[in-house]
Amino acid sequence: MAEHYLNTLFSPKSVAVIGASSRIEAVGGIVFKNMLESGFTGALYAVNPSHAEVQGQRAYASIEDIPAPVELAVICTKAATVPDIIDACGHHGTRAVVVLSAGFSEVGSAGAAIERDMLARAKAHGIRIIGPNCLGVMRPASGLNATFFKGNVKPGNLALVSQSGALCTAILDYAPPNDIGFSSVVSMGASTDIDFGEVLDYLANDPQTQSILIYVEGIRKARSFVSALRAAARSKPVFAIKVGRHAAGSKAVQSHTGALVGSDDVFDAALQRAGVVRVSSIGQLFAAAKSLASERRFGGDRLAVITNGGGPGVMAVDRAVDLNVRVANLSAATLEKLNQALPSTWSHNNPIDIIGDAPAERYRDAVTICMEDNDIDGVLVILTPQAMTKPTEAAQALIDIAGKFKKPLLTCWMGAVQVSDARIAFAQARIPTFRTPEAAVEAFSCITAFSRNQRLLTQVPGPLAHREAPDVNGARMLIETALAEERKVLSEMESKALLAAFRIPVASTVVARSPSEALMLAQQLGYPVAMKINSPDITHKSDAGGVRLNLVDAAAVRAAYHEILQTVQKNRPEARLDGIAIQPMVVKPNGRELMLGVTTDPVFGPVITFGAGGIAVEIMKDRAVALPPLNSFLARELISETRVSKLLGAFRHMPAVNMDALESLLLRVSEMTCELPWLKEMDINPLIVDEHGALAADARVMIDYAPSSNDSYAHMAIHPYPAHLVEPWQLADGTNITIRPIRPEDAQMEQDFVRGLSDQAKYFRFMNAMHELSDTMLERFTQIDYDREMALIATVEENSAETQIGVSRYTINPDGESCEFAVVVSDRWQHKAVGRKLMECLMEAARDKGLKTMEGDVLMRNQAMLKLTTTLGFTATPSTEDPALQKVVKVLNRP
Repeated sequence: MAEHYLNTLFSPKSVAVIGASSRIEAVGGIVFKNMLESGFTGALYAVNPSHAEVQGQRAYASIEDIPAPVELAVICTKAATVPDIIDACGHHGTRAVVVLSAGFSEVGSAGAAIERDMLARAKAHGIRIIGPNCLGVMRPASGLNATFFKGNVKPGNLALVSQSGALCTAILDYAPPNDIGFSSVVSMGASTDIDFGEVLDYLANDPQTQSILIYVEGIRKARSFVSALRAAARSKPVFAIKVGRHAAGSKAVQSHTGALVGSDDVFDAALQRAGVVRVSSIGQLFAAAKSLASERRFGGDRLAVITNGGGPGVMAVDRAVDLNVRVANLSAATLEKLNQALPSTWSHNNPIDIIGDAPAERYRDAVTICMEDNDIDGVLVILTPQAMTKPTEAAQALIDIAGKFKKPLLTCWMGAVQVSDARIAFAQARIPTFRTPEAAVEAFSCITAFSRNQRLLTQVPGPLAHREAPDVNGARMLIETALAEERKVLSEMESKALLAAFRIPVASTVVARSPSEALMLAQQLGYPVAMKINSPDITHKSDAGGVRLNLVDAAAVRAAYHEILQTVQKNRPEARLDGIAIQPMVVKPNGRELMLGVTTDPVFGPVITFGAGGIAVEIMKDRAVALPPLNSFLARELISETRVSKLLGAFRHMPAVNMDALESLLLRVSEMTCELPWLKEMDINPLIVDEHGALAADARVMIDYAPSSNDSYAHMAIHPYPAHLVEPWQLADGTNITIRPIRPEDAQMEQDFVRGLSDQAKYFRFMNAMHELSDTMLERFTQIDYDREMALIATVEENSAETQIGVSRYTINPDGESCEFAVVVSDRWQHKAVGRKLMECLMEAARDKGLKTMEGDVLMRNQAMLKLTTTLGFTATPSTEDPALQKVVKVLNRP
């Protein structure tokens, strides 16, 4: 595998500090001192044109004067000098640069001009830049400390990536007394070149990194950010702190970074879909990372609390309720076992108070009983040092049994002096331990969120979720007509027509432009009717006095027509009025009024919103959001996050609503966001749902021009399942085969396929001897990101089950223009053109993605593959890296 293009940033063999100084208080002095004292194993050079020596080391006037290659340059000079220094680095062959200097776009137009000049010169030389205005980069295991942080950082397996240098220093200072080490520390600064996504990509494949901690202020490239997060979270836990949760914080962030912040609940939704856990403090960040570092994994949120003091147990339960962590109900069998093991005075409930005099054996028995209860997902054990307590013995009792259970065990030995040895023992046994009950519950909450978000991560909905295809062309024509007329707000009639094109049930609506026309239309629709002002300028018709309901006869209709116009003209004199909309009253005695909509986030693009509807929607503020595309699982998750979801089941005299109809409507709105990049805002309010179905009673749509793109889904932060690549195909003997993109649920089929390959086929594909895919490889091969890679599988139906017979895949290279491919076909299906078909489909998908070349390494012994690639137009040349390989390359021109 080729070396990652950021390798010279994280693992340089040589470093030059440009602006190195003997003044220890200067940034250049601190950085050079850190590099000297951190044990860096490569070559280190000082660059300072004013001094021949810096901190006892020879100094060079320019990087170009250094008589050896320099892989990484760290620039600590004034902003105005940086563009020329970038040129010098380029001339010397340096391709990775960290710019610590401030004074760029954050200070105004003059700094922005310097920044543009710096970036232009870097691009000309092929230089990649971290920063500017950052703390720097650390790689403790190799002694790389290219930062101005004053302190020591121990090696570990956590990677920290932060947009804030100040927060970096706070976290690094917090780490040593808490025995936390780092694999990498990257301060992103302004992220003008290398961004979050690229760094996350590197860390996702970094063997030294087991967990990733990120601090985010704003995002510049949403698609690459989400894509990289999803790739990283598939293989290791990722935790995020994001500031700007409230309007004032967001404003401060935007002025600080210049990056877009977007809505906080949308950011939450993006993290959830990416499998990332969001935390609100540094303490939570490390607590969650520590808990997930243990080998225990779980999927439930039912917590049992065992304590020798009633007060701490109640504190834990209170915090659990705050965080929506369920306090486990103890089963009858568990109560009986606890009755036998505990004194009669125990609490007989959860929290399980085992009384202040509890010896180690009592702790052991209570934990064992709870761990064996299938209705309990995790156990928090609390100890307060009382007169008869032996904290260390109790801790050892838990350590002795912890390995017998897969469920998480969290401990909280409260106090300081008397429990210090117990905490050390827990740390050595890798059992998470906390100083307060609240912190322990917060850690449990974070890890349940991790488990939940991992389930969301594996969902790969397609753009179209229904068998009855929508009238996409009709919807696009409607939008194009409105834009051609320079209108960006659709009328109610047009809005409902757009919904109808996507098979969403709507209330029939007509527009009357005179009282007599209103009477005639009301008579045709049938009484009772509702009347609403028809105006492109009025969103909330009720607030403007523009709604009359339950009109039962002609007199009421005539009066309402005049009243609506007069009231609206008084309340909204500037609004353009286009008659009165009339529709039958939607009479649903068991109906619940909901709101379903679409907004466009400035960072993450289209967002689906759902919650309580009606005229009090702003007051209720019951809104949940999700990033499209949705599938059934994600739609139900979205519904469950709202308070109004509790009203959708049966209660009192009302039957449960038709959840299938509501779910279907959510999927239809998801289809709209995928297929209509012009859709900027949409409100379906009220959406009336009862036991029979769902009906859009009112709708409003706002549209705008969309930039042209080769990617139909460029407007979305998450790429939908590429259903357009599904293709039926038939062999010459009539065998029906399906070519389609792989899905996460294909994992077992993929594993069976690899197991069934001959030893030679496995060796030709993977270039080593292997029996089957590891769990990590299986996740990597089936949980792919369609925005950056593609895997097409060929399947047939055998014994009423789908069976994989071949796979082709490409991965886009860092240049964004080329890709590496691989293909393998089951031995008994070879020589039937399956491999050729898979490659033809793969090349077409790569062309559609805008890729220019496809390349791969083929063993010289694999003559069948070399022959196939030759017939497909690849050019083969000997590999410069391995004489046993041929490098095959094809320019992906349109045939």
